Amino acid sequence: MDGEEAGGGHETDTEVTAQRIIVRDLSLSCRIGVTEEERARRQRIRLNLKLEVVPAPPSEDRIAEVVHYGHLVDRVRRTCLKADVQLLETLAEQVAANCFFDARIVSVTVRIEKLDRYADVGGIGIELERQRKG
Repeated sequence: MDGEEAGGGHETDTEVTAQRIIVRDLSLSCRIGVTEEERARRQRIRLNLKLEVVPAPPSEDRIAEVVHYGHLVDRVRRTCLKADVQLLETLAEQVAANCFFDARIVSVTVRIEKLDRYADVGGIGIELERQRKG
């Protein structure tokens, strides 16, 4: 018995229940830190994002039917590069807030790590989740 006979493989037998956009290991240098030593030079950070979006598979295979990944990454880059903050928590809030540029985005998880703060630590940082109200 093949998959079609067993009821598997038919598009009408399933529905998309969740859809996520993932941005993994975006590396940037930004001005961030509490101490003068930290703020004296830009620091390397790594960002990871997970965005829950309204599950709507494209029916016509057109970019307008989905959240544009390029626009998302550009917004995150601009937010980080223009930031001049003390805390990773503040930067994470700014990044998360700027990810809600499309009404189809329901929630955002942001993880930001400083990569060079401690010689014996691969990364130290913050992760936060933000959800659209209503």
